[in-house]
Amino acid sequence: MKSDFCVAVHALVYLNHRKIAVSSEELAKNICTNPARVRKVTARLKEAGLLETREGSEGGSQFVEDPERVTLEQVCEALNLRIVETNWLSGDAEKTCQIASGMAGIMQGVMDDLDQCCRKQLAQQTIAQIDRQIFHKDEEGAPRADLPQTRKDH
Repeated sequence: MKSDFCVAVHALVYLNHRKIAVSSEELAKNICTNPARVRKVTARLKEAGLLETREGSEGGSQFVEDPERVTLEQVCEALNLRIVETNWLSGDAEKTCQIASGMAGIMQGVMDDLDQCCRKQLAQQTIAQIDRQIFHKDEEGAPRADLPQTRKDH
């Protein structure tokens, strides 16, 4: 999985929390990366309809969807990411050995199966759930009594 996923989820949670348009510079500062990288990721989130952007002094990106309905799997889809992937597979389809010629195809199938399992898991997690985990809130948005309330809003 690429780190763009982390940038995207972080940006969406931050924008959801702020409820206003935020510049790529402000997002980059909170994410701890550079604004160009943030713009690259937010452009893909905009294409997927998860963000709106405005130009000018009051411009920036703004989260426009219901955080209870936006899943982490949707974020992967917006970024066109595979969760489980490899840059290299062993073997060679041109070899006469059945193991050498068949291993890459078998392992690609394993990677595809793992990717689908991970996507199913990510489909169960939403932006709102991450927000609640960060700010220790229950499903209704109230502070959870079982966790310490030490974090600042942002």
